[in-house]
Amino acid sequence: MPRSGTSMMMSALVAGGLEALTDSIRAADEDNPKGYFELEKVKGLEKDNSWLDDAKGKAVKIISALLKHLPGQHQYKIIFMRRNMNEVLASQRQMLIRRGEPTDAVSDERMAEMFRKHLRDVEAWLERQPNAEVLYVSYNEAIDNPASCIATVTSFLGGGLDTEKMASAIDRKLHRQRQ
Repeated sequence: MPRSGTSMMMSALVAGGLEALTDSIRAADEDNPKGYFELEKVKGLEKDNSWLDDAKGKAVKIISALLKHLPGQHQYKIIFMRRNMNEVLASQRQMLIRRGEPTDAVSDERMAEMFRKHLRDVEAWLERQPNAEVLYVSYNEAIDNPASCIATVTSFLGGGLDTEKMASAIDRKLHRQRQ
């Protein structure tokens, strides 16, 4: 989901020693001062997934809407970020304001309803994927207790990461839209 802490998690993974597959096209800004950790090719996953061969053993940020286009021949460990819906909406609104884009195209209530339906659909799809292991991580819990969150993430990924550096990458000051 957008504004759910995916960049924060990518930052923690990189700090811990996991290589991220990124292209640095989208630069850090006020909304994500530590960077976005994105790969432009991900947006075309439905039509071209040949780059996935280069992703083995690396972290790749993929929005939830594109997960269904992951091909079945690979094994995936998915860290799925969850965040309080009101905070997601507030963070999106603030990002749109900074960009000078309209914030009233869809009401918060309607947007929350659409996001919740999307999440239910994606989670149901993930449950049916024999080639995907999923760890659901709460952004809010990661902010409140980074060491515990990182221990769980590191265990899920098989260990070998620097947990202290990972936990220190979670910056409470960047939790700006609180509910």
